[in-house]
Amino acid sequence: MILLPTTVFAHRGASKYAPENTLPAFELAYEMGAEGIETDVQLTKDNIPILIHDENIKRTTNGIGYVKNFTFAELQTLDAGSWFSKKYAQTKILSLERFLQWAKNKSLYLNIELKNNRIDYNGLETIVYDLVKDYQLLDRTTLSTFNRESVKRMKLLSKTIGVAFLTSKRNKNLVNDAKILGANAIHIKYRLLNRYLVDKAHQENMDIRVYTVNRFPSMYRCFKLNCDGIFTDVPDKAIHLKKEQGGLP
Repeated sequence: MILLPTTVFAHRGASKYAPENTLPAFELAYEMGAEGIETDVQLTKDNIPILIHDENIKRTTNGIGYVKNFTFAELQTLDAGSWFSKKYAQTKILSLERFLQWAKNKSLYLNIELKNNRIDYNGLETIVYDLVKDYQLLDRTTLSTFNRESVKRMKLLSKTIGVAFLTSKRNKNLVNDAKILGANAIHIKYRLLNRYLVDKAHQENMDIRVYTVNRFPSMYRCFKLNCDGIFTDVPDKAIHLKKEQGGLP
């Protein structure tokens, strides 16, 4: 039996089927057999890390404005589910702490993306790191970001923590550049994927994971190239293909 090395991360949870970055999306992904959860973190006005992709709350809630201008209590009054479906009306925005409580006793890898490339939240790295450490989840968590300076700051917090540099830009020196920043993984947009990049990353003992992989041919290619992980909105389909290709039970 061949065990495929590629970890299937549910991108913002099972976000094709439930509102992204919410507890229903995470629970559904877990039920589907996802091996990991990817989520996004931003900081409220009162320095509470919450799970939301956009800096502005308009797209995924019934509110308007920037996350940074609201307290956590204020954000808790919003509906973060109806935009997706009436079925999820009154779903609440999650705090990172509540998510970690949920994930603590589940066999899941976590990828927490720090959304600080547009708004460089003061102290976000330390706040997130301390919470993950408090819940004793450092050994199965990767922190990722598009922000180069943030990668450097995270490596100052810990020499062993998983830190990934995220990019959608072509760069022939990507692996070396990421290593210099202090990252031990790179997360790339699917269109950047090639065998040379995978081999180069592995030669440097760096993990390489790919986003956002929703089509079977793309998933198959990632598995074939031995990528360390894929981020997908449809974890059920990815797990099905992984079992089919690897002979998993």
